[in-house]
Amino acid sequence: MAPLDNFALIRVEGEDAAAFLQGQLSNDIREVTTERAQYSTYSTAKGRMLASFLIWLRDGAYYLMVSADIAETVAKRLTMFVLRSKVKVVLDREWSLLGVSGIAIEQALHKHFPGAAGAEEMRVAFQSEGILLALPSGGYLLAERDGGGIGKDLAQMEGLEAALPEAWAWKDIQAGIAWVTQATQEQFVPQMANMELIGAVNFKKGCYPGQEIVARSQYLGKMKRRMFKVSFDAALPVGAKLYSPQLPDQSIGMLASECRVGENAYLGLAVAQSQTWEAGIFADEGHTIALRRLELPYPIESVTE
Repeated sequence: MAPLDNFALIRVEGEDAAAFLQGQLSNDIREVTTERAQYSTYSTAKGRMLASFLIWLRDGAYYLMVSADIAETVAKRLTMFVLRSKVKVVLDREWSLLGVSGIAIEQALHKHFPGAAGAEEMRVAFQSEGILLALPSGGYLLAERDGGGIGKDLAQMEGLEAALPEAWAWKDIQAGIAWVTQATQEQFVPQMANMELIGAVNFKKGCYPGQEIVARSQYLGKMKRRMFKVSFDAALPVGAKLYSPQLPDQSIGMLASECRVGENAYLGLAVAQSQTWEAGIFADEGHTIALRRLELPYPIESVTE
């Protein structure tokens, strides 16, 4: 069980909430129900991501889980576009977020959310104190109102181990899911970070900021950069620039996420020019910190020049 203090919740509510989000985000908000969540993104007019979200619906309000370091600025930006719509956008600080996984947790989850254990991914279960969401990365997201007893009950389970947020970052990396953070805002169009491959982009919905750029990138086959799972041997910050001897005079990508898995051992997700892997990709201009490409759980189609 890992506390997810590096995430926050933005609540969007009101009579026009669905229509408002439909005009702002990359996914079709109409597919979010009280039983099913979705990933989505929020971009500038140039198609560069300002945020990525995990969204669910509860009591008529949409909850947007987002990286905590950008939550306040993203909420303020969304509010700027409410105009005359009957919508309220607030940073909701009344929830605690926990990542839970493992066989031992299934029975305890059934106690609080009957029938939810073993649910298909992106399925949402509710009770008065919180929600339980089955994730594609394995395990569950537990969102609980502050003062609720679910997390405390789980923490008292025999054999349940507490974990750091980094353990949950490892699960997202294994699943090929990168979150937009302050270090990576406005760096990638959604497809560079494989957002359409995790179901965060709907190419059939109507207009939203950056939609023309996102659609053009998809249908004209001009995605030269993609996200890859990597391992490396030195501590690197998210947002670190990447280099290749094939293109020596420029940065060819950026580290989108990372976690430590052992002594001098790290995993991450890196957005980089696909053509440079053969020559090698490094985290320094001297080409001493090599990134090794690993398999993702989903296929990446070949990139057209």
